[in-house]
Amino acid sequence: MAGKQSVEEGIEGIIADLKSRHPAQDEFIQAVEEILVSLKPLFETANGCDYLNSFQVIAEPERVVKFRVQYPKFGADGAVELNTTTGYRVQFNSALGPYKGGLRFHPSVSESIVKFLGFEQIFKNALTNLPIGGGKGGCVFDPKGKSESEVRMLCESFMKGLYRHIGPDLDVPAGDIGVGGREIGYMYGEYVRLRGQPDMGVLTGKSTDFGGSKLRPEATGYGLVYITLEALKKYNHYRYLPESRRAGISTNCFNGLKVLISGSGNVAQFAAEKVLELGGIVCSFSDSTGSITSESGFTRAQLTEVCDLKNVKRGRLSELSGMSGAKYHAGKSVWQLGLNCDIALPCATQNEITVEGARNLVQGGCWCVAEGANMPTTNEAVDVLKSKVDIYIPAKAANAGGVATSALEMAQNSARLFWTAEEVDEKLKGIMNNIFATAYSTAQEFDRPWDLQFGANAAGFLKVYKAYKAMGYLKF
Repeated sequence: MAGKQSVEEGIEGIIADLKSRHPAQDEFIQAVEEILVSLKPLFETANGCDYLNSFQVIAEPERVVKFRVQYPKFGADGAVELNTTTGYRVQFNSALGPYKGGLRFHPSVSESIVKFLGFEQIFKNALTNLPIGGGKGGCVFDPKGKSESEVRMLCESFMKGLYRHIGPDLDVPAGDIGVGGREIGYMYGEYVRLRGQPDMGVLTGKSTDFGGSKLRPEATGYGLVYITLEALKKYNHYRYLPESRRAGISTNCFNGLKVLISGSGNVAQFAAEKVLELGGIVCSFSDSTGSITSESGFTRAQLTEVCDLKNVKRGRLSELSGMSGAKYHAGKSVWQLGLNCDIALPCATQNEITVEGARNLVQGGCWCVAEGANMPTTNEAVDVLKSKVDIYIPAKAANAGGVATSALEMAQNSARLFWTAEEVDEKLKGIMNNIFATAYSTAQEFDRPWDLQFGANAAGFLKVYKAYKAMGYLKF
């Protein structure tokens, strides 16, 4: 495709075509547009026409599975109400291997949401350099406030609709928001009952009591910190610090840095744990009802309280409003508060950082943003951050640790092996360091130093493109 205008017209044409075939799917279109527009420098190369045409193929899911899910709701008076919802599994792209991606149980789930997540998953999985394709699924359901029986029956009904479409060499789901080890266990149990035989490799995120991997719950949060650490080392960030805070900076780049974290689930919890381990100062958490902050930073004991509240009591952060040194902000996200920080790790949900939030971060002195949640920043806010902060690491690179460790769980299941936590952690560090190196070097190759959004998107896209090209998918 020749000329700058032709590339722009090609991009606009792809977006218009997708909008016409996927109407009212704003999140999906946003995810496609983010990657498509960022790849403009790639489309302006000599092979740009071929790249642009292939993007149209990659942006269309290979398969979308929809099915009925039924579950009971038990009333206080003992009455039982039957509820029906829709289950989804988007098998987006299998160029690099079996479909791989999580299942989300949340009130916001829709076909658009699972398509955006599945599309992002393609490039995230490609960056891990592991043989896994991209997929995602879920249903409209809120586990909060539900009894164990209600959650179990929902999981069993969901698996009844899904089990025909998954397998160790076809599609391997995992957890996501609302789906943790408990839900994976219930679904795996139902899968075994339906199939009449065990098959450990069909789901990841399992308990280590039956085929799970060490560090799987920790992996996304740990991986987020590992790739951020690698970026800090590369960037020589200590020029921002006063002399009194530079001790040990060559080996520990988080030492003394203020870190804002949103969310309070697995990703936020374990990112905070690793930041504290590396000497950083964790100043915030959030959930759907508000945020809790500490100017001096949360202690390890206070982090344990947050984890106990969320993982055991399944409560709200408002219950910790009396925590020593902390302040609770009802109905406010972390990014609305105008807090000072060095590093921001958004770990809650999609589109949590708006233009207003991005500007608040910049005004608060933030110079590094690494995304722990999937697409946590609106496209407009990304533009603000890229123009103002020094380091911006997009989700498909920064939060790939979870799916990478899921793939390691698949490998252990296939080989009938069980690696130690130290072995898994070492492999995870290597994968995250390699993802950073790939994104960084790809950006450099196209003369876009430190444009890690372009580097990650281009590297992931090119890997899928080359696979499709080799398999003849792009020949007519």
